[in-house]
Amino acid sequence: MASRAGRVIPCLEATEPERPPPHLSSDLLEEIFLRIGSPADLARASAACVSFHRLISDPGFLRRYRSIHPPLLLGLVCKSFEPVEEPHPNAPVARALARAADFTFDYLPRGRCHLWDVRDGRLLLSCSREGVKDSFVFPGLAVCDPLSRRYLLLPPIPDDLVASVHVQECRIRDFEAFFLPYGRGEQEASFRVIGVTECDEKLAVFVFSSATFGWSIGVSTSWDALTLHPDDFILPWPSCYYSYGCFYWKVVGQNKLLRLKTNDMEFAIVVLPLDHNFMKSVIVEAGEGRIGMFYGTSNGNGTSLYYATIQIGGQRTSHWKVENIISLPVGYYSAIITSLEGYIILLSVPKRDGMPSPYFSLEIKTLKIERIGRMIHHYGKVYPYFGFPPSMSPRRV
Repeated sequence: MASRAGRVIPCLEATEPERPPPHLSSDLLEEIFLRIGSPADLARASAACVSFHRLISDPGFLRRYRSIHPPLLLGLVCKSFEPVEEPHPNAPVARALARAADFTFDYLPRGRCHLWDVRDGRLLLSCSREGVKDSFVFPGLAVCDPLSRRYLLLPPIPDDLVASVHVQECRIRDFEAFFLPYGRGEQEASFRVIGVTECDEKLAVFVFSSATFGWSIGVSTSWDALTLHPDDFILPWPSCYYSYGCFYWKVVGQNKLLRLKTNDMEFAIVVLPLDHNFMKSVIVEAGEGRIGMFYGTSNGNGTSLYYATIQIGGQRTSHWKVENIISLPVGYYSAIITSLEGYIILLSVPKRDGMPSPYFSLEIKTLKIERIGRMIHHYGKVYPYFGFPPSMSPRRV
């Protein structure tokens, strides 16, 4: 009888045990985290484990991250802080800032405070303190950090400094102060403030540095040297725009811009197209060696926003080139409020009374328009606030 053939079972080869994932050094992790484009995503990574949090919360890493990635548009500052609203992608971070920061200025010395400028997470205010007699022309100034609730009272401009440029208070027509953006290599904790004094005969610029805690003379020049008359130049609101190391003011009633180069403190005139005498123009950084200009025109069909550019150094009106025309929402009176950090801010007032007024941001690089939020009442100047999540923000004062 034939024997039954047995079934042959193949012998399984021994498999190698699963290898643990390779160890990532702190330096490699840091390079990975630096490539996370969204600060909100980085904050979530920080909460994933203790080692991630330790690395991401390190001040040195945060300084590197902030130097690479632009801050987020988080809201508007007027009488209070108005965070961007849903569905804006920055709304969660904006709400966290609103909970953590104090925009009431209750921590400043008692007195009346008026907001003059917002930049790099700092607020510049004119302050009239109780019991302290400030100059009517040169008001007291304070810089505060709403997150840390710390502030710094700036010293007054010394009388001998004012006298050295032959500026007398009785001849001063107006004074304006605003932040001078810090340049590369400067510490995040340092800041500078520019004070522009408009007199009957001249313009004088003073500069405050937090590094020296003192004022210095920037430049002083006559109206004749600028081929302008003092009545031509009234510091309007919003008063100036910053682009590539220069401040720009629109000369009222003329197709001209007054430019101040901050590296060598020199004034110059930039010529606009002929139809810009009474048109509001906002100057921005356009990239590729160009400055950009946004201006609006209205007709029965609504408001159109024009975007023109010119090569830096161009002086002739023919050098301005219209790059794009953007139609703004119908049913609103739309206006440009200001520009900062690669965006311009637009206000659209409904033609019907009693309706809230929406604010929009327009990203200059992509021309993408997003709704920020809305306001029912408007209280003078409105400033955009840019920053990072509270856990990633440095102390600014």
